[in-house]
Amino acid sequence: MTMPDESRITDRPLGVALIGYAFMGKAHSNAWRNVASYFDVPAFEQKVLVGRDPAGVAAAADKYGWSESATDWRAVLDRDDIDIVDICAPGFMHAEIAMAALAAGKHVLVEKPLANTLAEAEAMAEAAREARASGVQSMVGFNYRRVPALGLARELIAEGRIGTVRHVRAAYLQDWLADPESPMSWRLKREAAGSGALGDIASHAIDQVLFLLGDHITEVSGRTHTFTTHRPGAQGREEVTVDDAVWATLTLASGAIASVEASRVATGQKNSLKLEIYGDKGSLLFDLEDLNELGFLDATVPVREQGFRRILVNEPEHPYIGAWWPQGHIIGWEHTFTHEIRDFLAAIGSGTGPSPSFDDGLAVQRVLAAVEESSAAKSALIQLASRVREGD
Repeated sequence: MTMPDESRITDRPLGVALIGYAFMGKAHSNAWRNVASYFDVPAFEQKVLVGRDPAGVAAAADKYGWSESATDWRAVLDRDDIDIVDICAPGFMHAEIAMAALAAGKHVLVEKPLANTLAEAEAMAEAAREARASGVQSMVGFNYRRVPALGLARELIAEGRIGTVRHVRAAYLQDWLADPESPMSWRLKREAAGSGALGDIASHAIDQVLFLLGDHITEVSGRTHTFTTHRPGAQGREEVTVDDAVWATLTLASGAIASVEASRVATGQKNSLKLEIYGDKGSLLFDLEDLNELGFLDATVPVREQGFRRILVNEPEHPYIGAWWPQGHIIGWEHTFTHEIRDFLAAIGSGTGPSPSFDDGLAVQRVLAAVEESSAAKSALIQLASRVREGD
């Protein structure tokens, strides 16, 4: 493995390469462009934006604040001035690029889900462990871990404020595919995307269950379904080879039960991630469409005083908020990526392993694979306990 030159890294700003400039590339670019204005992070430079179309990536690089553009990610990995590789390419490219970048001694951030297949995710996690032993860091981009209200929810759960968690309801619903005439895209092809709503948005909900509870999943029962099997494309009506919606029941090691639902055909739902966490001493409610708020019920007070109260998560004491605006001045979806980049850079600077790690991404990937396996087996219960590595 080619390792980074430590003196070179400390003597100059870290060089960043971002691969992909569409939806996620734009979101990550915004975070790289703004993070140092609000957080104390190691010095870095937005060196190069990588994409397949020369004209398109050049225009995006200029617009998003990158010094230059390139079309060959392999050549970028050979550059001595690149220390960090941020991967926002489609899922089928994650494993190849990430493992090559780690082998080249580059710190790696890769968008969720970690990979398209369980085998790829396992190989990526193993490569990340080997690289971490030599000081090369890696992280998977589950950005909703960086929503301040969800960070607060995790703190309250860890502090025992809602007691023993009994069950969780997680629903991530969108409607951008509700119209059967919505055109084909790479996200609707298994060879490119791996799965549909399952990997795209159910992965977020599953990761939140793991993140909030600090637990791991031992059993899975799931169902996937494709409502529109063919959509208009360049070759006429093309077959959709991924799911439109998914439902799953998850059993956790603690004994808690979680239900997860995700759909990209939920008419009227634009980007709705709702989480309900029920404990024996209280409950928490969250809705991404009101991401600055957390609902909290304290069941330890007299019944006559009980009821959900609204916490506006905008105080300097709340996670991440101290870097932004005065109390009551809300932040938005894009800030989650700024927080993500901040945490990644902080981990690189301190030499500590960032979270969520590739092992955390692998834990989610195991659940995704189990949901598909259960669906194919017509509601079979898939045991995960024997598949979970120590520490996952």
